[in-house]
Amino acid sequence: MVAKKTGTAEKSGPVPQARAGAEALAVRPGEDPWTEAEAEEARAGLRADAERIRTEIAASGQALAGLMRDSGGGAGDDEADTGTKNITREHELSLAANAREMLRQTEQALVRLDEGTYGTCENCGNPIGKARLQAFPRATLCVDCKQKQERRG
Repeated sequence: MVAKKTGTAEKSGPVPQARAGAEALAVRPGEDPWTEAEAEEARAGLRADAERIRTEIAASGQALAGLMRDSGGGAGDDEADTGTKNITREHELSLAANAREMLRQTEQALVRLDEGTYGTCENCGNPIGKARLQAFPRATLCVDCKQKQERRG
């Protein structure tokens, strides 16, 4: 019997951590457990989001570089032109900061998937809910904790 167990372990080898946790991912009472396919779908979606966001950040960086180059009060610019340039630059800076934060959240969600903690509320430790994560894969708080946070903020 011991030889069988050893033989089986040798055949299959250790399961990579990123793939081992789908059935262990948190779900709310009454929800079906995560399947490997669902976890992989979430992972693929998050990876695609991360790549899209990286592309946006690169494009935003190029746009900002152009705006910074052109911001040196051109001859003939009136106050309205200067104001428009400043507003455009501030808007682009804000978009870039938002994109970097979204990338950070997306990468953290991938780490949580790999660690098997995806779906667990960072505040109370309760399950976030599979449906919520499928709608918003970067969620880190359950609905109750998110509502409390919004009331405070």
